[in-house]
Amino acid sequence: MQQQANISHIKSISQLVRVLGFPAPLHPLITLVNYNNVSIEMFPKGQKVSLDFYKISFKPTFTGHIKYGQGYYDFEEGGLAFLKPKQIVFPPEDIESYEGIALYFHPDFIRNYPLGKTINQYGFFSYDVSEALLLSAKEKEIIANLFATIANELENNIDNFSQDVLVSQIELLLNYSNRFYNRQFITRKAINHDIITSLDELLNSYFEAENSLKNGLPSVKYISTELKLSQRYLSDMLSSLTGLNTQQYIQNAIIEKAKEKLSTTNLSVSEIAYELGFEHSQSFSKLFKTKTNFSPLEFRHSFN
Repeated sequence: MQQQANISHIKSISQLVRVLGFPAPLHPLITLVNYNNVSIEMFPKGQKVSLDFYKISFKPTFTGHIKYGQGYYDFEEGGLAFLKPKQIVFPPEDIESYEGIALYFHPDFIRNYPLGKTINQYGFFSYDVSEALLLSAKEKEIIANLFATIANELENNIDNFSQDVLVSQIELLLNYSNRFYNRQFITRKAINHDIITSLDELLNSYFEAENSLKNGLPSVKYISTELKLSQRYLSDMLSSLTGLNTQQYIQNAIIEKAKEKLSTTNLSVSEIAYELGFEHSQSFSKLFKTKTNFSPLEFRHSFN
């Protein structure tokens, strides 16, 4: 296990199971780990871990919490969490946190399949652990059955069809997760609408404080950091509820602020563009035209 700057870098499935104290995996590129059998001593306290492969954690019931970045996430409801290669996580600090099952698979396992090209479309691999998928009882049953099917296939003798079957089960698991995440965005509307309200307030204060004069246009990274959400989760949540990704939502806010300035001030188009954070007024005019079908001057003249 290679260590750099207090980060343990695990390159292969075989290396992982050795670190966890398990026998060699049944397949070198995919394995299931039952965390009830993992000792807390396997990773030093505070030791960060980076994996060269995908991880899907399934916790049907859970009483502990996992640290991700500077925060903790409570898994009492149970659910699914996803990690893509090279993400850095903190192992749990208490033995109760080692519960549930984790599916690990290397990118090479799916590389020659369509899933190898489309897996980046599953945005939840870029979510923080604090944005895990919380499952209903029925959803837990579906996921549990999929994990059981994968386990049974791994326990069989490897043959020419094993990889095809396993990749299809992984893809089915990801598609169900997409469906369940969409449900979560809808059923947690109250929470998500609070996030949208906070986003609106953040954008408004950004322009009111003239941050755009100092820092330019508000970026997706800035917004997600201020809201303490991953960029992908925020974008997917907004798309589900508003039909706009984060960049589009920011652009709409910029256009609304531009309309306000065009209709209530005598500032020139160039001055408005500068106040909003654009380096070039042409870029502002082009965006305004795209969003409204009017040039800034045409929009202003419509009020005269």
